[in-house]
Amino acid sequence: MISNEQPTLVVTCKLGPAYRLAVAETVSGRARIVYLDELEQPAARRAALSSATVLLAHNPVKELRADEIDLIGEVRLVQFLAAGVDFIPLDRLPSQVPLASNAGAQAESMAEHALAMALAAAKHLALEQASMARGEFNQAGSTRMMAESTCGILGLGGTGLVLARLLKGMGAQVHGINRRGQSSVSIDWVGRPDALHTMLAVSDIVFLTVPLSRETFGMIGAHELGLMKDDAILVNLARGELIDEGALYRHLRDHASFIACLDAWWIEPVRHGHFEMQFPFLDLPNVIASPHNSAAGGSGRVMGIKRAALNCVRALAGERPLHLIPPDERAWHIGKHEPAMA
Repeated sequence: MISNEQPTLVVTCKLGPAYRLAVAETVSGRARIVYLDELEQPAARRAALSSATVLLAHNPVKELRADEIDLIGEVRLVQFLAAGVDFIPLDRLPSQVPLASNAGAQAESMAEHALAMALAAAKHLALEQASMARGEFNQAGSTRMMAESTCGILGLGGTGLVLARLLKGMGAQVHGINRRGQSSVSIDWVGRPDALHTMLAVSDIVFLTVPLSRETFGMIGAHELGLMKDDAILVNLARGELIDEGALYRHLRDHASFIACLDAWWIEPVRHGHFEMQFPFLDLPNVIASPHNSAAGGSGRVMGIKRAALNCVRALAGERPLHLIPPDERAWHIGKHEPAMA
């Protein structure tokens, strides 16, 4: 049985050696660390969960057995490893337990990935390589410079703020939108969500880094796409469901100069068990695609584990954790909805 004399951090998901080391180094003796996957006997699992001070989890609804969820009703925090928790039915967890996302978990890696995709689109790298493969050598063709671009960022959280710094460093005009209408990074314009249409209309490049929620689900539809410049670049790092899938496909098909850089997709293995597209995006020349691996750069994922563990440390110390999920968002998750398909 686990002692109640020392705070206990129970990790409910499986973690590899590098990630376990990151947790251990971050917690650094402030709590006993118990890995639930190492406990086979129901009694041992129940004892661990009953004495847990904080939980570190990927998806506790799947990682805990049906009769174990009630055992975590007294924990100070359930800390998720993911920044986006829309795929987790949070309403099945005890309502009195604080929940925290891992917002900005891999912000640096994701911001670099967004910038790489935008630059590839702005410089027409994929298009010109395809032309060269056909024997064409379009040296006189024009591309665009980031320093002459207006970049809009929907979502000024961890990733959005790192991205804003990178873009400002390249000389771009940077506009942003978040709930507060304020930015902790010096940018050229900040608005609230009701100013989205204004930002879309003036931006050469639009980056989506906002979490998926009741408010953001399907917020980029045919109307919003129609407000954007004909040769705009749209970069989605967040969730496919932010965009109406059918509307985006038709817009790309009908506007050859418009480019979409898609790292996030509507149906993905981690959230849905498989990868699926309802429309043949990869057949379009004005699509740049990646398999939602923007968080995989360098030590990005290890850094994300450390940030989640650090928030656990705050809870263990009796401090207020960061990125707490508001009560009104706990009743919403993507499992209650179908991806937007106009």
